[in-house]
Amino acid sequence: MEPLLIAVAGMLIIVACQFVAPKVRVAAPLILLVVGLVIGFLPQVGAIEIEPNIILEMVLPPLLFSAAVRMPTMDFRREMQAVAMLAIPLVFLSAFAVGFVINWLVPAISLPWGVALGAVLSPTDAVAISIAKRSGVSHRIITVLEGEGLFNDATSLVLLSAAMSAGLAADEHALNPGLLIGKVAIALGIAAGIGWVVGEVGVRLRALIKEPSADTVFSFAMPFIASIPAEHLGGSGLVAAVVAGLVVSRRRAATISAANRRFSQQNWQTMTLVLESGIFLTMGLQAFGIVEETAAFSGGLAFAAFLAVILGALIMVMRAIFIAIMLAWLDHRRTHRQRRYEAEAARIERFEKRMHKASEVDADMLQARDLSPERWEDALNHYRRRLKRRARRNAMRGSDLDYFANEPLGPREGSVIVWAGMRGAITLAAAQTISTHAPMRALLLTIALFIAAGALVIQGLTLPGLIRIVKPQMATGDISEDERAKLLKVMGCALVDTALAQTIHEVDGQTLLSAGVSRTLSRIGHAVSVEDEATGARIARAADRVLTDILHDAPTQAALSASETDDDGRATVDMSEEEVERSFTRDQIRELALEAIHAQRGALLQARDEGIFSSAALEGALARLDNEEILLVSSHGVDN
Repeated sequence: MEPLLIAVAGMLIIVACQFVAPKVRVAAPLILLVVGLVIGFLPQVGAIEIEPNIILEMVLPPLLFSAAVRMPTMDFRREMQAVAMLAIPLVFLSAFAVGFVINWLVPAISLPWGVALGAVLSPTDAVAISIAKRSGVSHRIITVLEGEGLFNDATSLVLLSAAMSAGLAADEHALNPGLLIGKVAIALGIAAGIGWVVGEVGVRLRALIKEPSADTVFSFAMPFIASIPAEHLGGSGLVAAVVAGLVVSRRRAATISAANRRFSQQNWQTMTLVLESGIFLTMGLQAFGIVEETAAFSGGLAFAAFLAVILGALIMVMRAIFIAIMLAWLDHRRTHRQRRYEAEAARIERFEKRMHKASEVDADMLQARDLSPERWEDALNHYRRRLKRRARRNAMRGSDLDYFANEPLGPREGSVIVWAGMRGAITLAAAQTISTHAPMRALLLTIALFIAAGALVIQGLTLPGLIRIVKPQMATGDISEDERAKLLKVMGCALVDTALAQTIHEVDGQTLLSAGVSRTLSRIGHAVSVEDEATGARIARAADRVLTDILHDAPTQAALSASETDDDGRATVDMSEEEVERSFTRDQIRELALEAIHAQRGALLQARDEGIFSSAALEGALARLDNEEILLVSSHGVDN
């Protein structure tokens, strides 16, 4: 009964902190940490110790999986270089620097155990991301911080395991950087392979599940299906969960139904809130037991606090230097990419001119070269396909360059990334996995506790002020007119070849509305005539208005007039509702509308793969299409 009461009390505390946080303008995890500290130090409460594997094996996989699913894969691809640098070399450099310093200050702690402490202090915390989001910084800063958080946890834990093995063997040579990098590479490779397989198979299985509740239950199991075998095969379970989540993020819009996606998303938000909040609450609750054990050592808490200040400052200085170098290198890479883009564009232009000349070859020349017109046309088609692929790749490169130019990472943005690299609950959980045979283990744990708690409080409370002072680029939240026009064009052209477009030849939009079609999609038919030879262009113009509603959430009913002429003044076919009911059943009309939605979604996903639009614009349009699909499907259930 007592554990149940504790769990209920914990949930009520989480709810209370979520309610209070916006009012006091402090992140809820920070409040939970303080509440946990207060409760843990009450005289009536004894020392609390929670098995660290519960957090590392049961809590982190679903949290990282959920974060990966939410991350736009297009943006993650663009920031892969920055994320890889922060998640691998920075972790190694920081861990070894901490190891050498702690070994110098406390010789009783050998270098392997010092590196183990450095690995513990390497993971960054997600609290900074929520604070930065609330402050409104640019989407690119958030992407870099989220990507770093997804992978540096796993890198740190792999390094921690290797360092502890060297410490237990009393072999400092086992910390050879080459061997460690090899171990990390193998662990990441195994995990990436397993995560990819689980993600691909899982998405296909979820496509077969029609019940949203069952789909959500299966999605809850996916991070563990990825992490457990990865750990048993020598890989990183956390990386496997992350990779599976990224695969789901990329494939779910095209594979999983809109209703299942929406239901799963809502349940995952609740799950994430409980898990993240529980981590910070338990972090505070465990503080008393760790501090009490450290007080028995010579020097006690004062010496532990001194070491925590030294090591915390060292970590932040190294992070600042590394990020400054990284941003300079990324700027150099952007310049190099710009030159490659321009050179490739020039080659493509020359290729197009040669193709144009080749298309005008006469029969005498073909006869002189002993080539039939069919073989020549086949060769031309082959080179046209090659040209199209090259042009598409270069267009993607150009879109990436536009993204980097619109959201640059300069000194102002870099300072936010540096200060947002705070340590937190993952650090404390990892610290508790340090072997009991480690010398001065309680001191190591207390240093981790002081650094994690101090970073969360100091950096967490001052990050909004830093953002106001340095004034980095902020997120606008608006879609540019040029991007909106391109999005409208893609959405409109996707409708041209649909069955709904053919049906529009026979029924006007107002009658389709009366017959049960989704209000938004029925507008497509308002401007199309049976006799109009430019049907495609007219559907695209009508779809422009549809997507304008989608982007602006504008009402659609007012635009549906009872006029019997289209936009060019031509007469439209005006079938009565009874005639429509005789020609088309409600289910048939609904299927036409659903097919149109799927065509538009497919066009948007292709545009996403090519990097044409920003993730914000795509997510907004896809969300509106999901709403339309859910409404159509739910109305079908009501009709039945």
